[in-house]
Amino acid sequence: MLAYLYSLAKDKKNDFLSNLIKKLLYLLSLLYELIIRIIRNFRIKRAYRFSCKLISVGNIVLGGTGKTPLVEYLANFLKREKKKIAILSRGYAQGQNLNDEPEMLKDNLKDIPIIVDKDRLRAIQRAIRDYKVDTVILDDGFQQWQIKKDLEIVTIDATNPFGNGKLIPRGILREPLDGLKRAQIIVLTKTNLNPDTLDLKVFLEGINPYFFIFEAEYLPLGFYRLNQRGLISFSFFKDKKVILFSGIAEPDSFEELILNMDIAVKEHIVFPDHHFYRKIDIEKIKAEGKRNNTNIFITTQKDAVRLKDFALSDMEIYVLKITIKINEEDNFFKRILSIYNS
Repeated sequence: MLAYLYSLAKDKKNDFLSNLIKKLLYLLSLLYELIIRIIRNFRIKRAYRFSCKLISVGNIVLGGTGKTPLVEYLANFLKREKKKIAILSRGYAQGQNLNDEPEMLKDNLKDIPIIVDKDRLRAIQRAIRDYKVDTVILDDGFQQWQIKKDLEIVTIDATNPFGNGKLIPRGILREPLDGLKRAQIIVLTKTNLNPDTLDLKVFLEGINPYFFIFEAEYLPLGFYRLNQRGLISFSFFKDKKVILFSGIAEPDSFEELILNMDIAVKEHIVFPDHHFYRKIDIEKIKAEGKRNNTNIFITTQKDAVRLKDFALSDMEIYVLKITIKINEEDNFFKRILSIYNS
């Protein structure tokens, strides 16, 4: 049901019944906007300030805009600058399988505390008390209106910035676009998949001419075998047939990255975002491989976290590792460090 509603929000279905449902969803989105404006204004006026620096990395839409790789990128930079940091995430619990994004960060940032707690105020207090941090990074923190931040960074997917421009549940906007006025930095992500960002920048400058706008490319770094860590090059897949599978918000971007490496993709099995894999799903993936006469599969780092409980030695599953590249990196870092001068 959630997958169907998400497809309606992105206008992927246009049959008679879907169009009827979309009209109802639009009325609900008007009610949602009213409620969100009331809650947002109430919480902003009563926001808490903490003794450490608070940097939020968030977005204004549902789905993947590439904020988690940016959190990792930012954490590594601040670590090099000798800052004592912690990362806060609310996580996504499904059954006994918990939190793909925080677990991925834990795998990649071994010596940085990753605190998972839906109560962000309590989590910040814990970070200050238990880890003596001077900086907290809020992963997915843009809608945490009850917290005063030193820096608001918003990631916007250059390939699909705001969906159809409507709020939940008719669209994918979490809050009205005027909320972007709270941000100081906008990072346009996946610009290597859509290099023409001029119109988007003009639109954003119309909302706030004082934004610092940066562009970020999410580039493939290599692959590693599931439950191993040594990177292998793209050439390994030359003349091989592969099956993709993923449970992420924007599977098309993942697929496009793979195709741009001239890897022969026979099929892409798409599951809902943050999908909790079951035995039946694994059997489906295996069957698709057998049907295409291949035992080579590629998935994402987030999906790899959710496969840890399965014995998959009979499958060759490779995980795509990506890296982020920001244009005008020196200016980006300079803006980050400026919060420590105030």
